[in-house]
Amino acid sequence: MEEKRDSGKFQTGNVLLVSGSHMLHDIYSSFLAAIRPLLIEKFGITLAMASLWDLIMRIPWFLNPFIGIIAEKTAARYFIIVTPAITAISMSLLGLAPSFIIVCILLFTMGISSAFFHVPSPTMVKRLSGDRIGRGMSFYMFGGELARTTGPLIITAAVSYWGLEGTWKLIPFGLLASIILFYKLKNIRISEEINSKKSAEGNALKTLKKYLPFILVLVGFMFFRAIMKSGLTAFLPTFYYTERGETLWFANSALAVFQLAGAAGTLLAGSISDKLGRKRTLLIISIISPIMMFFFINSVGWASLVFLVLMGFFVFAPGPILIALVQVRSKERPVFMNSIYMTISFVTAALSVFFSGLMGDWLGLERTYLISSLIALGAIPFVFFVREQ
Repeated sequence: MEEKRDSGKFQTGNVLLVSGSHMLHDIYSSFLAAIRPLLIEKFGITLAMASLWDLIMRIPWFLNPFIGIIAEKTAARYFIIVTPAITAISMSLLGLAPSFIIVCILLFTMGISSAFFHVPSPTMVKRLSGDRIGRGMSFYMFGGELARTTGPLIITAAVSYWGLEGTWKLIPFGLLASIILFYKLKNIRISEEINSKKSAEGNALKTLKKYLPFILVLVGFMFFRAIMKSGLTAFLPTFYYTERGETLWFANSALAVFQLAGAAGTLLAGSISDKLGRKRTLLIISIISPIMMFFFINSVGWASLVFLVLMGFFVFAPGPILIALVQVRSKERPVFMNSIYMTISFVTAALSVFFSGLMGDWLGLERTYLISSLIALGAIPFVFFVREQ
């Protein structure tokens, strides 16, 4: 017997289930940043070459609109169930990969899996959140950020115990996760509700035309913040390990602290935006984030960690707010519109990581981070064009 959404009611248990599946999936997808310094040493490559991995694993996100259309016509919950196993296999084999090309293939496979997970899952959360969409998206994003907190620690522990080439031993945990998700999520459906509300405006092209101004605002806002956010998530361990001479444990622990602060930001931001307003909340975040980045770069010792925590909180906070805006604005085709948002998010992130790598090779990561804080100020004007309804 399949479960249907009780309109207006926040279904805490089911929202937590989907958020938990997000966490399980993203634990594995977060492995790359933590072991990137070791892979750079193993293959003798530059930061720019290593940043190509992020671009490669996000190439499948160009297919997001097509995945969105497929998800609207199928039992999309099975995408959420199966993909953690696929991602676990791909990412756990990175340490065993014998060449740069094999790493690229594994990351491309993971990118396909990740796309099929992230496109339908926010819409499922929306339908389970009733009239508290911001809170639901905060739970969902909290799962992902918590994964990126624990993922680097898990892969670092695996490397410490089994060596870089022993990380394949993490595969069974991902397989078990998908089995558990099958029994927990198989009765939660979203596709029937989507198909029963076909838009009178018809096809995807008309939907894109209708929401083009909103999409352009999203592009502008995310573009200017992307180098700051992506450069940190991709190269923070490398920054501590290579430029500040810290141990791999310290470097990845700093990433975990940063991501944990980001998890707190995503957990609180959605609920705050429900009360304060999404536009006002985004404006506050857009002003404070670059300031925290500037202080982080120009501080040392405990002060550096304090600003790292504050920066993590504000850098990740826009996530649930933006997804909530997308879901509220796109009532006719929510999965398709979420696929557009995810395409923008992941493509800008991949390009930003690549440019961060180029700038890091040329100027060093510290100067790259400083420049990114100045670029992030460019997101502020786009907030004024945000419409909440």
